[in-house]
Amino acid sequence: MDKLRRVLNGRDENEEQGLTAQILDGTTLSFGTRGTAFLFLPKAGIKLFAVFYTFGNIAALSSTCFLMGPLKQLKRMFEPTRLIATISMLLFLVLTLCAVFWWNKKGLAIIFCILQFLAMTWYSISFIPFAR
Repeated sequence: MDKLRRVLNGRDENEEQGLTAQILDGTTLSFGTRGTAFLFLPKAGIKLFAVFYTFGNIAALSSTCFLMGPLKQLKRMFEPTRLIATISMLLFLVLTLCAVFWWNKKGLAIIFCILQFLAMTWYSISFIPFAR
């Protein structure tokens, strides 16, 4: 069946797939479905979604520290042109975790995840010249 699929897709039979392509071919869930699957788990689903969403945003921030160095990243984060965006982004990261772990408010955690998305978008756009 795999050989037939390769022939129909126009791939050469001798062509080797990379590891990522093999994994993506072997799974049936899309990237969007994998993340939102936590929302439908009973009891702790929303909490897990909020925690993993927040840690994903922290990983995204730390990846830019890897690219340009942590000191330069911190200097650029707190420049006057993006100070409000940085503060709001960090505030919503913390508030999301507070809503999950200390306040036990699932609805509030989802609202903070939405606000976190908007703040991260605003923060990311602040690095594009003339996009503000």
